[in-house]
Amino acid sequence: MPLDSYLATRSAQFRAQVARRLDGALTEEEFRPLRLMNGVYLQLHAYMLRVAIPYGTLNSDQLRALAFIAERWDRGYGHVTTRQNMQFNWPRLVDIPDMLDHLAGVGLHAIQTSGNTIRNVTADPFAGAAADEIADPRPVAELIRQWSTDHPEFQFLGRKFKIAVSGAAEDRAVLKAHDLAIRIREEDGVRGYEVLVGGGLGRTPMVGQTLHPFLPAADLLPYIEAALATYNLLGRRDNKYKARIKIAVHEHGIDEIRRLTDEEFARRRPAFHGADQALLRDLERQFALPPLVAQDDAAYHAARNADPGFRSFTDTNLAAHKVPGHAIVTVSLKPIGGIPGDITTAQMRALADMVDTHAYGELRFTAEQNIVLPHVPLAALPELYKGLLAQGLATANAGRASDIVACPGLDYCSLATARSIPLAQQLSEMLDRTGLDADLGKLKIKISGCINACGHHHLGQIGILGLDKRGVESYQITLGGTDGDALAIGERTGPGFSADEIVPAIARLLDAYLELREDEDESFLAAYQRLGPDPFKSALYES
Repeated sequence: MPLDSYLATRSAQFRAQVARRLDGALTEEEFRPLRLMNGVYLQLHAYMLRVAIPYGTLNSDQLRALAFIAERWDRGYGHVTTRQNMQFNWPRLVDIPDMLDHLAGVGLHAIQTSGNTIRNVTADPFAGAAADEIADPRPVAELIRQWSTDHPEFQFLGRKFKIAVSGAAEDRAVLKAHDLAIRIREEDGVRGYEVLVGGGLGRTPMVGQTLHPFLPAADLLPYIEAALATYNLLGRRDNKYKARIKIAVHEHGIDEIRRLTDEEFARRRPAFHGADQALLRDLERQFALPPLVAQDDAAYHAARNADPGFRSFTDTNLAAHKVPGHAIVTVSLKPIGGIPGDITTAQMRALADMVDTHAYGELRFTAEQNIVLPHVPLAALPELYKGLLAQGLATANAGRASDIVACPGLDYCSLATARSIPLAQQLSEMLDRTGLDADLGKLKIKISGCINACGHHHLGQIGILGLDKRGVESYQITLGGTDGDALAIGERTGPGFSADEIVPAIARLLDAYLELREDEDESFLAAYQRLGPDPFKSALYES
């Protein structure tokens, strides 16, 4: 079925279900599985719609559609999530079918952004542009997305299932924190895939392990299907907290999971006759680089020499592009004192225009709750910067301490046990006011408002977990977490801090790091790994 027809059918079904809920024919409990199938949550104060942005990639027209939805049916902004999606936090239930219809008009939807199924496939936000890339992972991610959407066998898994794909030397997709992950590799000029399994955060954080070190390219879909089928049969359903595949891997061991997957793969492989590979080749053509045009970049270098703000922005928010004369630009959604990941209707529309003018019409949402423009000519950067500056989108802090990741927390989420957003705001203001942000260099702070870890606090070099302690918000600190190839879970430092104590404690911690580091090039993580936790704990808990 063509995508537009499929989305129209799904939207019409949900419209009828909403009508039944509103007239009382369905109770909220009866309606719950129906709304979750369409990405609709019931939060503390209102319904929330989570829109799928597959592998974080969208075009300028799709961004304009999101802006229209925010203006017409929400409160004038959207929220970029740590799964590369966008959430609208204040829709009326009666309006959500209209929102879904508008999304369908630009090829977007909210299918499988919730529920115990295969969720939105994520990928490296630098995909297709990164200088260290072996291959663009998005064709593989799209192949998996098409295969997994409404897959009849995997709509009622024991728990949600998250997949990530990367095709670069550096892991920017946090592969080892996913239920299943694909890394594109090459050996002796032959392309294949490393398959990882069993990663995840939440109340039981675990690091993913290699299920297959080098899977032949043609075997990808049947092997993934075999791995999912193995989990679907083996995974626990007696306890939702032990139902993720990471628990199955932990309880049975990676060798047994591999053996069972290989047996299932042998049964399923004959059913795949190459249609998936033909589709993948077609997708690779669809995801070809845009026609990047070389331009004179003299104006770029002149602007760097003349404007300290522009120089700071380009020093901090650019990454190397595979094509000379171009750059990957991170647009920070973390202004000092702002709400991490929020972007207004006006900003979305202005950014869409800038993307059309300066960046070949393409952008990405990132797991760091920012936006990436993957293809920007150096010559276009001065004008792009002026446009970003006018919209409050030119904060030069990508990857720095004030580029804080935070979940919505107790301001929105019905699962949260503490606030995340106010803490992120207070921390960024402290970092700016004290000058620490400029002194610290690259440093990742991540905040979660509950044990479910949507803020990825386990992977923060400084992680903060908000908990309810006898009716009072308490914030635990973990140190030494990191993402990427060396993914590690942060270590808890000790007792939590009250809401009034947490920001001063972090300030003491950062001051101690600046005193302890060997030189300006030693990162917080490197200093922590060299010295161990004791001097950092001493700074946190000094009386």
